Amino acid sequence: MLATPEIIQEAAQASRVEELLPRWREVPLYREVLARQDFDLRQLPVITKREMRAGFPQNFLHDGRSLDELVADQIVELEHTSGTSEECLPVIFGRGWWNEQEERALRLNKFVAQVLDDHPNARRATITSPACNGLTCPTVWMSRAQRTIGNALFVNLARIPFLIPEAEQKHMADEIADWSPHFLDLDPVHGVCFALYCERHGIRFPSLRFVLCSYEFVSVVHRRILERVFSVPVFNLYGSTETGHLLMENEASEMKPRYDTAYLEVVDADANGIGNLIVTTLSNDYMPLLRYGIGDLAERNERSYGTDYIVHGRIRDALTVADGTRVTTWQVDQCFAGAEGIVHYQLRQSLAGKCHLRYVPEFGGLDVDSLRTVLSRLESLLQSPVTTEAVPTLLPEASGKFRLTCT
Repeated sequence: MLATPEIIQEAAQASRVEELLPRWREVPLYREVLARQDFDLRQLPVITKREMRAGFPQNFLHDGRSLDELVADQIVELEHTSGTSEECLPVIFGRGWWNEQEERALRLNKFVAQVLDDHPNARRATITSPACNGLTCPTVWMSRAQRTIGNALFVNLARIPFLIPEAEQKHMADEIADWSPHFLDLDPVHGVCFALYCERHGIRFPSLRFVLCSYEFVSVVHRRILERVFSVPVFNLYGSTETGHLLMENEASEMKPRYDTAYLEVVDADANGIGNLIVTTLSNDYMPLLRYGIGDLAERNERSYGTDYIVHGRIRDALTVADGTRVTTWQVDQCFAGAEGIVHYQLRQSLAGKCHLRYVPEFGGLDVDSLRTVLSRLESLLQSPVTTEAVPTLLPEASGKFRLTCT
């Protein structure tokens, strides 16, 4: 059997790691652990944000220049993580690296790649939770000009999408219509709230070719609404500020890795093949991460033509059934497949194992049969009764992100 291009690219990662090893040995954070000659990447200890934060930025800089000098000379960019699971973490990457690695990831999808080829300066409208990072801030009004960066228009300035007034929703829709984007770049919860406004008012965007979901876990309930309202393909893009974009959903609904961006491992897998996702970055020269525990659970699927992954959600958001079996966010979310009338939800499990589902119903209410089916699936999965509560809104974490499952 001939090797496919995907299999060849994956095999080439070993050579890429060997090429990067001399440079990694110069990084103070790794100097001691890489001092020995018998190098085996999989034997290195896993690092976390704690190790990355300790001694920053000197733990990564090795050429004698200060971070202030590198930023002032416009050689690097300094960003910060959202702080989903811990406090914000500063991240260094070369100028232009973010956009370059993002486009490489997007091109894993042939449909998206064709759109980018047809429109080299494809415009996007971004709707996500604002954060005080120099782009947008929930407490500061910013003009459209201030929210336009290159080919991207950042639209909203609100942390809680369920509470955005109709007048502000209209303003957002008017801005997007005037911008005529080729795709929407959405946080899924913010995206569905805006989509439902558009549906109520019959608003369409003729220039739209696809919707891109990133920033946090996209639920089947989010995807159903986005596909229904915008009538274009919806694709999932996965990664993080510190690693770049790692996986992109292709036309066959497979999450495919970008082999020149990172080397991925799934370790400590359970009986279902679900384990901790470990990331070694291969393209960020200024802050390389060796065996970084990204904090997510994933499942690796090796096929004859290549490898794909299922992202199961945050490790800290996993639930546990009575016999000790772990239940992931993705497994819970599959119970909502085909359900009608749910905008967003959160399933919380108490220390005693009791489960309570809070959900935001669509304007017309939740279909009773859909709710009955969802509850039956959840109770079978969790081996426990599930109580329910319809609520008008669900609040995000301090980071601005939402949790579908939590304890």
